[in-house]
Amino acid sequence: MTKEELYKALDYVNHSREKRAEMADIITGNPQLVKPLMKIAFNVDDPISNRACWVLEFTAKENLPFIYPHLDYFTGNLSRVHFDSAIRPVAKICEFLTMAYFSKEENVLQHILTETQLEQLTSACFDWLIGDYKVAAKAYSITSLYLLGHKFPWIHPELKMILEQSYAEGSAAYKARARHALAKLKKHLP
Repeated sequence: MTKEELYKALDYVNHSREKRAEMADIITGNPQLVKPLMKIAFNVDDPISNRACWVLEFTAKENLPFIYPHLDYFTGNLSRVHFDSAIRPVAKICEFLTMAYFSKEENVLQHILTETQLEQLTSACFDWLIGDYKVAAKAYSITSLYLLGHKFPWIHPELKMILEQSYAEGSAAYKARARHALAKLKKHLP
């Protein structure tokens, strides 16, 4: 499948889990398509980029290592994503990456994810947390930032302050994730 064929196939993907999973299965069977899929995903002004992000998330959920050869491209383009329907899956991939990186079980990602890439993840997650974005992107960002705070200690006090300030205006889902993170942060902070 060429990039052009992939692009056309993405036109048939909708928000249903079934269609996203179907396309993710095609990517899983053809890992060489991850790079063109990412290029489509980060062509951020094209509405099809949303669909590419959905498929990328489903692919990463099942096969996170497929993203590893493209980490520079992925983290380097995070700040460009601006459609809400693309930010949510990209923020979820960031959560997958941080959870794998900070896993107690040793894994490949812990040896290849660079400090620069971690900083790019941090920056994007803070943008999504404090910006005018939907709750899912904020929730995934909270988890990622909490974990990243183990590497970059300055994050925890900043995260705590943001969560405390925004708690009252947050939705029920936001409050639940914030409450969980604040409880963990209290163990690490005075």
